[in-house]
Amino acid sequence: MTAVKTKEIMIVKRNGNLEKFSSSRIKKAVIMSAERVMVELTDKALDEIVAIVKGQLLTQITNPTVEQVHSCVEMALEQVNPLVAKSYREYRDYKKDIIHILDEVYKKTQVITYIGDKDCANMDSALVTTQRCLIYNSLNKELYKKFFLTSAEIEACKDGYIYIHDMSARRDTMNCCLFDMAKVLKDGFEMSNIWYTEPKTLSAAFCVMGDVIINTTAMQYGGFTVAEVDSVLKPYAKKSFDKYVEEYLEIKGKKYQSEAEEYAMKKVKRDCEQGYQGIEYKLNTVSSSRGDYPFVTFTFGVDDDPFAVMITKTMLDVHKEGQGKKGFKRPTLFPKLVFLYDKKLHGEGEKLRDSFLTAISCSEKTMYPDYLSLSGEGYVPEMYKKYGRIVSPMGCRAFLSPWYEKGGIKPLDKNDKPVFIGRFNIGAVSLHLPMILAKAREEQKGFYDVLDYYLEMIRKIHIRTYRYLAKRKASTNPLAYCQGGFFGGNLNPDDSISEVLKSSTASFGITALNELQVLYNGKSIVEDGAFAQEVLTYINKKTQEFKEEDQILYAIYGTPAESLCGLQVKQFRQKYGIIEGVSSREYVSNSFHCGVWENISGIEKQDLEERFWELCKGGRIQYVRYNLSYNRKAMLTYIERAMEKGFYEGVNLSLSYCNICGHEELDMDACPKCGSTDLTKIDRMNGYLSYSRVHGDTMLNHAKMAEIAERKSM
Repeated sequence: MTAVKTKEIMIVKRNGNLEKFSSSRIKKAVIMSAERVMVELTDKALDEIVAIVKGQLLTQITNPTVEQVHSCVEMALEQVNPLVAKSYREYRDYKKDIIHILDEVYKKTQVITYIGDKDCANMDSALVTTQRCLIYNSLNKELYKKFFLTSAEIEACKDGYIYIHDMSARRDTMNCCLFDMAKVLKDGFEMSNIWYTEPKTLSAAFCVMGDVIINTTAMQYGGFTVAEVDSVLKPYAKKSFDKYVEEYLEIKGKKYQSEAEEYAMKKVKRDCEQGYQGIEYKLNTVSSSRGDYPFVTFTFGVDDDPFAVMITKTMLDVHKEGQGKKGFKRPTLFPKLVFLYDKKLHGEGEKLRDSFLTAISCSEKTMYPDYLSLSGEGYVPEMYKKYGRIVSPMGCRAFLSPWYEKGGIKPLDKNDKPVFIGRFNIGAVSLHLPMILAKAREEQKGFYDVLDYYLEMIRKIHIRTYRYLAKRKASTNPLAYCQGGFFGGNLNPDDSISEVLKSSTASFGITALNELQVLYNGKSIVEDGAFAQEVLTYINKKTQEFKEEDQILYAIYGTPAESLCGLQVKQFRQKYGIIEGVSSREYVSNSFHCGVWENISGIEKQDLEERFWELCKGGRIQYVRYNLSYNRKAMLTYIERAMEKGFYEGVNLSLSYCNICGHEELDMDACPKCGSTDLTKIDRMNGYLSYSRVHGDTMLNHAKMAEIAERKSM
């Protein structure tokens, strides 16, 4: 018996050519559409969809066009899964939208090229290299919205109920990290097909560390932290010391051991001064391939080894001195310095008290370092006291949730310990809480019902982010994924990074908590704050439930809105108008902070914000503004008080420098010595420092400058 030959389906392409029907291409397109709405289609369902499509084409259409095939796929999906059908319909319309996308990118290009861009104070849009990156980012952002978001998510972003941070980068790579510099340097590593041997001196270690930072920060977005940098560098200081001792003894003789050690320590200290100075120059003058200056943080201060102590003090002294020509030295913005404070080491009369006082002297002059309490109350001190593990901040304020070496999200047994160094975040999505309350009232719905809707939306975005990042190869960031920079990062270049991703966190951000309270009952969080605290508690409870169900480390992040602080006001006004205390200013308050205009003392501000502290474990910082007549005793009081409370504390001054005569004074708008307005001013952006004025211009956006002008408590 002769077999019946199945009729072959030929598709008419848009250029008129014929092409054989491909089941695999149909399945691939359907899978992509399903992933956008968090649906996993079984092989059986995929085969059913293909069978329906083929049946339609064989019985009803001769030589169908591409558009007719798409219509058949939509019809098949309506029968199998209507939600995926909707996603497929939105996805396939991209060619109709491409003109709109390119038009938006072109408009942004014109603004960037001829006006500039001040969305991020860490990007100098006057530079051609930065302009190119900003234009690419604009395109990447539009592609992300079109191909990775649903129409509901796009609408929520456009209206302002949620804000997806870093849309231009988040489909490609990860966010803030605690890079394992010690592991990468140990025994050498490969970078850009060149083998780096392990440094043999402190000078070489500083140089190589700078190369690693410049290379690796370009592979991510957000903050890059070298945690406990004094401990990372001390073995190389010891190697240099031994080398100098040996050289001295070779010349002078073995009996001069004490002289040799004294000489060697002076030489190592000098190497440290020059090495750290080189790092400061590199991080503040050499932009990464992303177009920004690497947002690098160094944490240090608890290692009591003599070489570690020397490194700590030397870095602080160099930073305090500033960089530049004589008479015109300025503090650098990067690396951000964070002093790790343990009362048993740094308290009155303790052995590392002098290191702490050196840090205070540096803060008096430059604002940095910030201070992280390891001995107060709360999450970070608990990790340190219980396990001896330090949870360093990633960038300006982000913190990791614990991931246990054996058990993962939960400890396997009483001996299981958390790991922090070598881990990272995969991005933040922020809620605009006043908008959500206004929507609930307008639609006469329960506030928590509306909040739940947006929490679920963010949850789905995070899950989807994990899924598509998991398909990325280790070769996309070799130092992190192949050379040990990340926890579990000893993969082969062609391996997927799915295993490394498991220990990462994903953040639910919150902004304008103060404005939420005002909208609720007309009172600020200085006057009340109970509802704001209730809402934050609820969000914590919900994300904890998500964490258990999804086995993903969700974290609550007090969002440091930079350009967002102005955007959210515009979005609120467009939907709900101007409401006094909510949208009447040009900016909204960052995170859970009191309004910067509040006339309260630093101690009052610390006490008022303390109730929100443990409700934002994934991202938080506390800071107070020092009066122009600040003094060392007041600074010590504020910082040590913050350390008792378990805070991550920042000093806030307004540093001003005359570019004509070199005069320095806090918060001046014109030089009292020469009358010039050609000033350099450094203000705290949120958790990090930035130039609020450079030769008369500013690196900051209008909304942030309006906030700075009204600061009293921050």
